[in-house]
Amino acid sequence: MEIGGLVGVAAIIVVAIIGYFLFPSNLALLTRIISTALLVLSIDLVTGYCGIATLGHAALFGAGAYGAGIAAAHFGITEPLTMTLIGAAAGAVAGLVSGAIVLRAHGLSQLVLSIAVIHLFHEAANKASGWTGGSDGLADIMPDALLGVFEFDLWGQTAYIYGVVLLLVVFVLLRMLVRSPFGMLCRGIKEDPIRVHAMGASVNSTLLKMYVISGMVAGVGGALNAISTQVVGLDSLSFTLSAEALVMLVLGGTGSLFGALIGTVTFMWFEDLVSAANPFHWLTMVGALLIAVVLFAPRGLYGTAQHLFSRRKERSA
Repeated sequence: MEIGGLVGVAAIIVVAIIGYFLFPSNLALLTRIISTALLVLSIDLVTGYCGIATLGHAALFGAGAYGAGIAAAHFGITEPLTMTLIGAAAGAVAGLVSGAIVLRAHGLSQLVLSIAVIHLFHEAANKASGWTGGSDGLADIMPDALLGVFEFDLWGQTAYIYGVVLLLVVFVLLRMLVRSPFGMLCRGIKEDPIRVHAMGASVNSTLLKMYVISGMVAGVGGALNAISTQVVGLDSLSFTLSAEALVMLVLGGTGSLFGALIGTVTFMWFEDLVSAANPFHWLTMVGALLIAVVLFAPRGLYGTAQHLFSRRKERSA
């Protein structure tokens, strides 16, 4: 692995250890941040690297959550690793279906289609209440001990450590993916799809493949959420979740795995902080933060910092 990837792995481990000791009684929030970070990473794959406009990516996250939850509640598949793999597979299938629909349009039409997709998934889950629990949610999700040894305790220690390991594995694999020839091809499609098509590459099939991979990543996040909370609700298929995840990506910086992670941690930590400090006006504070970032750091927190560092390096050279 290259230096950047090693730095990223080291940073995730250090932040995870700091979070564990600073917030030992709030590990559930940290685990939720990890599961959301996986969703934001999946959006970055299609939006940041491929230029696909989407506001319906929670459909893939929710598919993974319901896939893992249904496997446990209805089929007795409660082994955590198996549940995670089922969630990834469900997310991939949802990515294939929604990608085939969304990629038929471009620009604003693409955005509208993605919104329609998330509402269709939400309504389908609501109607299939026999399987999903409908508006009451899907309960009775009781995962076994991880590797037969580590029980999912009340304090969320096992779920948190499992989430950190999943995030590390996904980050390393995605780092390899975006730097591979396939990842470079996706970047090329984002910049100039006509030229890429003229070179003989299939634009739509490439984008659909990335959409499926994105669905797998989001599905892992959904499965982690189901395993850690032991319940799946319709909020995992909400338009609000999709919109917030996209905001987190923009906050950190698109087209960068580091930006996706930084944006997620910053947004969710700030949201939790201000909502506890001022339960009535916390949305105003979150809005002020987003306006400040857009005005003074248009490339996102990580993107702007990277740009300023590059400029300073060029001046000193």
